[in-house]
Amino acid sequence: MNAQQVLSELQSLGTERTKKRYLSEGAKEPLFGTATGAMKPMSKVIKKDQALAEELYATGNYDAMYFAGVIAEPKAMTEADFERWIDAAYFYMIADFIVAVTLSETDIAQAVADKWIASGEEMRMSAGWSCYCWLLGSRPDDEFDTTRLDDKLGLVQSSIHQAPERAKYAMANFVYTVGVSYIPLSERALAAAEAISPVEVGAGTRKVKTLQTAENIKKALDKGQLGFKRRHVRC
Repeated sequence: MNAQQVLSELQSLGTERTKKRYLSEGAKEPLFGTATGAMKPMSKVIKKDQALAEELYATGNYDAMYFAGVIAEPKAMTEADFERWIDAAYFYMIADFIVAVTLSETDIAQAVADKWIASGEEMRMSAGWSCYCWLLGSRPDDEFDTTRLDDKLGLVQSSIHQAPERAKYAMANFVYTVGVSYIPLSERALAAAEAISPVEVGAGTRKVKTLQTAENIKKALDKGQLGFKRRHVRC
């Protein structure tokens, strides 16, 4: 399939209801409102095609950008490629669920994520922290340096309340993921979650929300989920 055929198929699969939901979450035109599950049959036909993924991502169409992440060949992408992708990530669903997910399947994931976390830019920070979440939730514990992750928990504690809104979500999710998926620092993560509480997001809007990170870690541990790992990151 070529890019135009993929776009036509995505358009045929779109619904107004899904489109409205994506728009309410921060997506912008152009988009069709195609549910991610509806993309699976087409992804099984195409499998992996980096050239096609690049063409689709460059359209700026949200559904096409998401599908680009599904069919991308992460290890064929360079750091410059990921910088280009994050530059185009105008809201968190692209940064966290397309760019960060794709980056998490590479060998340069932690190095790039570290740069983005230190950037001070909201979408880069969100993608960087989210990338660590995808990594921790899918790779064996022995692939990570405990001191490095402990330092990041300390960074969250010292900076989350001054961070941009979407970065706050991703930072809190990082603490949760360490607490549940990384056994060596589970207790440390729970302590960090309690130390940063309360974390409020949505300031200045009608939807102010308090993130329940510590409570969510405790619930997961009570359910016996310590050490949880995903079998697959991408759909």
